[in-house]
Amino acid sequence: MTKDQLRQRLEFYQDLGIKTIYRRSIIERAMPANSQPPTPVLSLPTLEPDHDTLFKIQQDIGDCKRCVLHQGRNKIVFGSGNEQSKLVFVGEGPGADEDQQGLPFVGRAGQLLTQMIEGTAGKEGIPIKRPDVYICNVVKCRPPENRTPQPDEMEICGQFLYRQIQAIKPKAICALGGTAAKALLGAKEAGVTRLRGKWHTWRDIPVMVSYHPSYLLRPYNQNAKKEAWEDLKKVLHYVYD
Repeated sequence: MTKDQLRQRLEFYQDLGIKTIYRRSIIERAMPANSQPPTPVLSLPTLEPDHDTLFKIQQDIGDCKRCVLHQGRNKIVFGSGNEQSKLVFVGEGPGADEDQQGLPFVGRAGQLLTQMIEGTAGKEGIPIKRPDVYICNVVKCRPPENRTPQPDEMEICGQFLYRQIQAIKPKAICALGGTAAKALLGAKEAGVTRLRGKWHTWRDIPVMVSYHPSYLLRPYNQNAKKEAWEDLKKVLHYVYD
């Protein structure tokens, strides 16, 4: 079993809520089948390399060709912002503007997200700007025609997203849209409308689900804007108060 396969297996066990594993010793393997000696209990090792950093993660991604998304990309969009931020925003994937610039949320949706972060913080008396938070996506390459990432694409890129979050160790995460919620919470059926406004957890880190800014740009979703602002207020006060 390769190191990557072992990592995926351990991640699967952790998602099931398994915290410990049992290892059979060499002596135990040689004993008769009916014998039941005490078996040492081991804590599951962490899935991230020791002393992981965003720089190391980006190096490990390299010129990634692990899934089909690399075929149409211009640039890998790793993430941007304060690498020691207390708050991480997670979106779905890069769009056309992001693919050209290599930075997340720089198009129309990104401009709205910036306005929301800085506008809400200003009104609530919280002295932060967009560069003070960290922003990344579930997948690092633009899906064709901005389609929703496929499960295998999310799984492959998810290992790097998880490492990013673990390296930053934020106080909270804001998941923007259904894809980010699914990647972090495993939410398969419940949509953003049901998940938003309430706290969830990812590996003991509080997660607030809200609407993706691109959803808020659509004319018929104006009512969702107020809800998104409320979500953001909760996150900002929790993190920075």
